[in-house]
Amino acid sequence: MNFKSRAWTGRLLTVALALVTVVVVSAQNNQRKDPLSAFYFGVEIAGQPTAFFRSVGGLKIETEVVEYQEGGQTGTIRKLPGVTRYANIRLSREFTGDRLLYNWFATTQKPNPIKVDGRIVMFDRRGRRVAAWKFINGFPVKWEGPDFDASGNEVAIETIEIAHEGLTFSDDEN
Repeated sequence: MNFKSRAWTGRLLTVALALVTVVVVSAQNNQRKDPLSAFYFGVEIAGQPTAFFRSVGGLKIETEVVEYQEGGQTGTIRKLPGVTRYANIRLSREFTGDRLLYNWFATTQKPNPIKVDGRIVMFDRRGRRVAAWKFINGFPVKWEGPDFDASGNEVAIETIEIAHEGLTFSDDEN
């Protein structure tokens, strides 16, 4: 092989590597998702959009680990999934004097509280729905009214806590 053919082979190899790099980077960019802002969300309870909330917390699922020691296997412990627990969802909003959340909580004082489904929907910066956390059979278990302090100028906040029987996460299309 002479010098010219080696030079062409080297150039072709460089071009081929560049093309492969462009294809790989392009594929990675198509798969990469930018982080979402945590301040743009909505809450729906029983299929109805609710008032604006300041914060949502408690989107948590935890499965207990059960340790099992097999007979005849000293020193070997198997780990198995146990009971799955769902944290209560906490919703906080500015207090406006509206009795909606308090009245909903008051209905749980009856022997058979009304359980409803709901969801927390996350939006991207353009206002498109991108994800949702759906809870089932939820009912309020705690309501907190605003704290008062004559020496401060903070906004009055009310909080409601919802117990539920299941939480699922999904890409939201509807």
